[in-house]
Amino acid sequence: MGVEYNEVFIRNSRGVQLFTCRWLPFSSPKALVFLCHGYGMECSRFMRGVGTKLANNGYAVFGIDYEGHGRSAGARCYIKKFDNIVNDCSEFFKSVCAQEEYREKTRFLYGESMGGAVALLTHKKDPSFWHGALLVAPMCKISEKVKPHPMVISLLTKVEDVIPRWKIVPTKDVIDSAFKEPAKREEVRGNKLIYQAKPRLKTALEMLRTSMHLEESLHEVTLPFLVLHGEADIVTDPEVSKALYEQASSKDKTIKLYPGMWHGLTYGEPEENIEIVFSDIISWLDKRNGESIDDDASLIERSVCIATSTPPYEMLTISSPITMKETKPQRTRPQANYLCGWKGRRMHHHSSM
Repeated sequence: MGVEYNEVFIRNSRGVQLFTCRWLPFSSPKALVFLCHGYGMECSRFMRGVGTKLANNGYAVFGIDYEGHGRSAGARCYIKKFDNIVNDCSEFFKSVCAQEEYREKTRFLYGESMGGAVALLTHKKDPSFWHGALLVAPMCKISEKVKPHPMVISLLTKVEDVIPRWKIVPTKDVIDSAFKEPAKREEVRGNKLIYQAKPRLKTALEMLRTSMHLEESLHEVTLPFLVLHGEADIVTDPEVSKALYEQASSKDKTIKLYPGMWHGLTYGEPEENIEIVFSDIISWLDKRNGESIDDDASLIERSVCIATSTPPYEMLTISSPITMKETKPQRTRPQANYLCGWKGRRMHHHSSM
């Protein structure tokens, strides 16, 4: 199936020029999928694989670079208000849905990492509008392991409006931690549209506040969703996705955990692993779009994950109404700081993803 790609610049309600793009199948699309990219990322190059894969399978895919990200205008990776990102996405996505050829189409949100938070908050703005969400290693909580002392946070909050754009938040090299394949790490580093400097003060505090708000309101998530996470992810902890699965009020919810896989499930893994992930994504979409459904399809699914340097594992994926029971292979989790997430029974917060 062929794919048509095009780009359009729009202006948001604040007068800022934003970059948007779309991947369209040549035939009438099965449904619409709206992309929410991660912190510092962009759509046209980094999320091209997602767009083309889904469009090749019959879905119309739409992406937007947030203000200050990618090819959109604004100070590089400066998030003055997280709500601005959510509002921009919501307004653009709804403007697409209002077009005559798309009005009757099913609507899905797709979010990776910080984009998972954007997708969840976009859903919360109008819960009845969206038919489902795909959440890949989502940012729903912040790790306390490297969270500044409350007094430090209080001090930074007092000066955030004085030095909001200062790049003063120290971080480790996320690229090395997120993408397993060395060649793909270099591709990411070579993409000049991706922000690779230190986070700005205001940006870090906005992300901290957003994640803490989401952590307190996971029970308000009501739409059908598929959450996917690599068990070897040390950027966003898989426990985050488990917490979302367990606390969300959604009647239709599925979790997929991939042994041995890292944070970059759709880009940084070996090709055979990426194919497994996309197969799960497309299967979930097709079932919620009225294709290939049987009565028990959404209850229990089994997959085999090919994990580099480890043997294949069979994993059990469970959706409502069955209660989730964890069955983990015995493996040692590497020690590292989590950019977003929580580990074990203790909450951890960190503000640089």
